[in-house]
Amino acid sequence: MVRRTIDNFDIRQICDSGQCFRMTHKKENTYSVIAAGRYLEIEQYGRDCIFACDEEEFEEFWKAYFDLDCEYRGYIESVNPNDEYLMNAVEFGSGIRILRQELWEMTASFLISQQNNIARIRRCIQNLCERYGEERPDPRGESYYTFPVPEALAYLPEDELKECNLGYRSKYVVRTARSIAEGMVRLEEIQGMRYQDAKAELLKLYGVGEKVADCICLFGLHHLEAFPKDTHILQALEKHYKRGFPRRRYKGYEGVMQQYVFYWELRGERTSGREY
Repeated sequence: MVRRTIDNFDIRQICDSGQCFRMTHKKENTYSVIAAGRYLEIEQYGRDCIFACDEEEFEEFWKAYFDLDCEYRGYIESVNPNDEYLMNAVEFGSGIRILRQELWEMTASFLISQQNNIARIRRCIQNLCERYGEERPDPRGESYYTFPVPEALAYLPEDELKECNLGYRSKYVVRTARSIAEGMVRLEEIQGMRYQDAKAELLKLYGVGEKVADCICLFGLHHLEAFPKDTHILQALEKHYKRGFPRRRYKGYEGVMQQYVFYWELRGERTSGREY
């Protein structure tokens, strides 16, 4: 077990923030997460967190995954005090952090996310993992499933993933998996690119549009300047920022502000039934 006292970290808020679809509420104060083939359970009591792993694994993987080296207080304190809407959003979601997630999983996940809500996205991804991922034992001796590698999906019929409830998104995931498996798209090269170049490459993938490309950049490449605009964000912009979001003030970390706004619209305004 690894114990840490962490400011501006709330595992419940992160789980519900729409950036990760393999995080689960297990019981009161306890959540599980599956990432990069690893399984972790986390207990949280206020600022005190217990990570069910050894110190080496925490330092080598989970510390970076949860972006724990970053001081989010600076982002929070930078908010314009005259922007009442954003002040409310940041206060409400002050425990959110931008996770450092695996690029292929984020690419497939946000292809699946289109015209979908979070609960359905989670089910689709769980179905996909159980059918095409690798079964592994968790510390309790129960099974969990890794996210399938591109090669596991690349040569399926394009409609095959409809059986996992992906619907028309099936062909998006299969074609993208094939592009990666056959080397037409090299994720390792995209990982080394700046935000605008990476986004341009992602837009070449079948089924990837502006919003999905920005989601992948933010949650899979940790480009904090990415600012995905889904239905929740567009509604907030229309209502509160008719002249556009003040991105210049938050230059370089607009995506962090986007997550506070998204979570406020999703949870604070009780709008969780709308499509992602």
